[in-house]
Amino acid sequence: MKKIGAFLVLLLLSSPLWAQQRPQFTQYMINGYLLNPALTGIEDYTDVKLGTRQQWVGLEGAPETYYLSAHTPLNKAVSSVRKKGGGTRTIGRNRFVPAYPHHGVGIMAIADKAGPLRRTNVNLSYAYHLPINRFVTVSVGAYGGILRNSFNSNEASFASGNGTDPAAFSNHTNRNFLDMGLGTWIYAPNFYLGLSGAQLLNTELSSEERTAIEGVIQKHFFATAGYKIRPTQDLTLIPSVLVKFASPSPTTVDANLRAVYADRLWLGGTYRTKDAFALMAGVNISYLMEVSYAYDYNTSNLNVANSGSHEIVLGLKLFNSAKVICPRWMN
Repeated sequence: MKKIGAFLVLLLLSSPLWAQQRPQFTQYMINGYLLNPALTGIEDYTDVKLGTRQQWVGLEGAPETYYLSAHTPLNKAVSSVRKKGGGTRTIGRNRFVPAYPHHGVGIMAIADKAGPLRRTNVNLSYAYHLPINRFVTVSVGAYGGILRNSFNSNEASFASGNGTDPAAFSNHTNRNFLDMGLGTWIYAPNFYLGLSGAQLLNTELSSEERTAIEGVIQKHFFATAGYKIRPTQDLTLIPSVLVKFASPSPTTVDANLRAVYADRLWLGGTYRTKDAFALMAGVNISYLMEVSYAYDYNTSNLNVANSGSHEIVLGLKLFNSAKVICPRWMN
């Protein structure tokens, strides 16, 4: 068990405590809702996604993440393209359909584990989308819920003689905190720009009172942007970038490029500063289902002890009356 002990010492003592951190998502561009509540209800259908991330495979006690997210529009006039002779047909990404003012509601649940450490988030979200002209729409959103940190000392094992005591992490044992995030999203048929903040409160929930615990919950801020380029009728290129600020942790940048063919298949690559390269692929199976996969090759000092990270996302488009195959708003 010395390997897990060394890993936990590195994870917990050489950087801000893991329990403060939001999980890493390589495929942020296909589920921006995880980072920004302003995307709540952005599409014409109920967007459900189930995902898992197995990080640093081969390293005992490495992080594992599981999530379920779902959000839907309210009071939105859904566009559909009528066939000649009746019925509707699938709307592709290359067809412009204007947005409509509407509300959105959603829910997300995230479970994160690293060795004996656990973190669980359950949040509800709301957003309002307002077109400012025929092409550009602005949305603002918020989420609120509970964040639970816990430490299971029965699963902890440390290398002998290193002096590390699991009791040192007792301030993260079985504690519940209020969780709140805010965001805004500006989008059009060929671009998007988003700003958001997560874990903006550090208030602990208790049976007697709510108290602020400095340094336990780390605030996160995200800036995202993407642009759509169409070299041909069937090929769409989408470069995007994610910048994450989480002081005192270092600022990280994800630079990404995806190529989408005929609204059905896509391939992509990502570079994350001082951390990893990633390859991604996905398929929009139908107007009901999509699936995607990402593999990260670690470039930090940990690469000698792991075989990379794997991330899988399954998406469902429920109540998709317009039979949209590929999301229109590049999220």
